Amino acid sequence: MSGRIIRFGVIGCGLMGREFASAAARWCHLTGVDFEPRITAVCDANPEAARWFVDRLPTVEHAYTDYKELLADDNVDAVYCAVPHHLHEGLYVDIIRAGKHLLGEKPFGIDRKANVAIQDAIRANPGVLVRSSSEFPFFPGAQQIVRWVNEERFGRIIEVNAGFWHSSDLDPNKPINWKRRLASNGEYGCMGDLGLHVLHLPLRFGWKPLNVRALLSKIVPERPDGKGGMAACETWDNASLACEAAAGSQRFPMHLSMKRIAPGHANTWFIRIEGTKFSAEFSTKNPKQVLYMPYEPGGEQAWRAVDVPCRSAYETITGGIFEFGFSDSILQMWAAFCDEIAGNEPAFRCATPDEAEGSHRLFTAALESQRTGGTAAVEWEE
Repeated sequence: MSGRIIRFGVIGCGLMGREFASAAARWCHLTGVDFEPRITAVCDANPEAARWFVDRLPTVEHAYTDYKELLADDNVDAVYCAVPHHLHEGLYVDIIRAGKHLLGEKPFGIDRKANVAIQDAIRANPGVLVRSSSEFPFFPGAQQIVRWVNEERFGRIIEVNAGFWHSSDLDPNKPINWKRRLASNGEYGCMGDLGLHVLHLPLRFGWKPLNVRALLSKIVPERPDGKGGMAACETWDNASLACEAAAGSQRFPMHLSMKRIAPGHANTWFIRIEGTKFSAEFSTKNPKQVLYMPYEPGGEQAWRAVDVPCRSAYETITGGIFEFGFSDSILQMWAAFCDEIAGNEPAFRCATPDEAEGSHRLFTAALESQRTGGTAAVEWEE
């Protein structure tokens, strides 16, 4: 391949870091792009986690245990950082100040205060590109809904439902991890872990929640601690947020849900938009299918189902008759991030720091709603 090589460092060599490594190795799957990521350095406090990259990627030149050594590496242009939420503020700010482009994991800070510090660093370093990981809107079915919204097909919005559900935490014998502890995951609980996935498209469409009535649930009170005992689960398992949203002069209900315990759902992301002229729904539960219903006054009200071709934001070698999956969405997200680094307008933009900030505004209000049992306003102006 000819074109720009973007040299990456990976901080946090866990599950999603390995997904990035796989995406970089599959870069030839994309067609018509003139840029390519190359992982040249990795960093993890656990040397064995970094060893996975060293053993499998011949491009890796250095493996560090101190992230500041990676930031001092002149052979790194950009960083993917996937660490627990309590580390976001310190690491993201240092990465940005070091002049490295950043794709970070949500929620961009353990709380609103941490997010403000990250936003301040972004504003002070305008030459650094900063985006958040959020891969699900890159599914072809989600991209079809994006096109319909951009075409203003829906008329007046009646209601929006969006969510991200999985069920692995239904098992009470699953050992406790950092996502169950306030010190590392934060008070947001499942909202911080899953929420930006849910909000990426609504906020991209300009649909801001004005207020929220939150129902937050703690379902499994304790889990095995890995030492023969039990440890208390401190964070929220599930969140159901009923919001009044605004889109220009329109006001409509928007229901957002983030669930770690949703029986039967391995990893389900969905969005449903109901409008007076057009309605549509997509779920990764049925990744090839989009539901839609056009409507004319006095006409038939009939939902239709159509298989969407494997047509993604960035063209690939895969034929349209084949299936699109999670690893494909990861590849598409990385193509969008690298496209921006290369100075181009991406086919579809990754989640932005402003969208991450919007999620913090909503989650902060949701915590207030849970505390009071009432509806809390979402503050959009300082």
